[in-house]
Amino acid sequence: MASLRVPSVQHLARNWRDEPITIAKALVRLAENPPTFNYNPLFGALRDYLMLHVPYEDVVAGIAAIKRVAVRENLLGVMPLIREHFDGVSPEFFQGVDRRYYPVGRGLMVPFEPPMIYGIGGQLYFPWFSFWRRNPLSDERLSLFVTLVEEILLQDPDLESARFEILDFSSSDAKSPRMLRVIDARDVPRLSEERKRQMLECFAEGYFQALAMLATKAKETAPSERPDAPRPDPLQPDLF
Repeated sequence: MASLRVPSVQHLARNWRDEPITIAKALVRLAENPPTFNYNPLFGALRDYLMLHVPYEDVVAGIAAIKRVAVRENLLGVMPLIREHFDGVSPEFFQGVDRRYYPVGRGLMVPFEPPMIYGIGGQLYFPWFSFWRRNPLSDERLSLFVTLVEEILLQDPDLESARFEILDFSSSDAKSPRMLRVIDARDVPRLSEERKRQMLECFAEGYFQALAMLATKAKETAPSERPDAPRPDPLQPDLF
């Protein structure tokens, strides 16, 4: 049976649709065809480059050692944009942030794990990295994401004053190179409380529909025992 992981806040926003059944179908496809790699090496590279002051060429060499060609080229395509954005940036501190959870509804708690925060001149920066090459968050999905993240940040006295930026490393089409677009979260329209509630209820319903659909598929594909098949004699020892 394909396993449906609880989506993170950003994946909730990205997979949101107008109807629960559409969300369910999207989540089922994701469970049956999960991503074959992640962008975690880039966070390690960023830490080495910004905080440990590892030379850029050495950071790139570490990524270039990844054996899978498609993964390696994907990650290497992001590195020049990271260097350009953080060129001349010297954080006074750099640290990870503990995972938090956002209650979506019906007992569904989605994780939110910021990659890092850093401080410069008394200003705390909270960058969110969107490494999706295609279909980044936009319009109402982007508003949903920013609205939820802002709520999470405001619950933490250490983070409520952080400058929240989204670094979007997507490309305009399949043949174009990636470009970096920096989105100041203050410029993103927030959802009303009512609209946020509607969207979260819709997602929660779609999520549980997806679980039910996967369970049904698992039953349909499970090997069934023929009623006329001979049953082993419980008193007869196994051959081995």
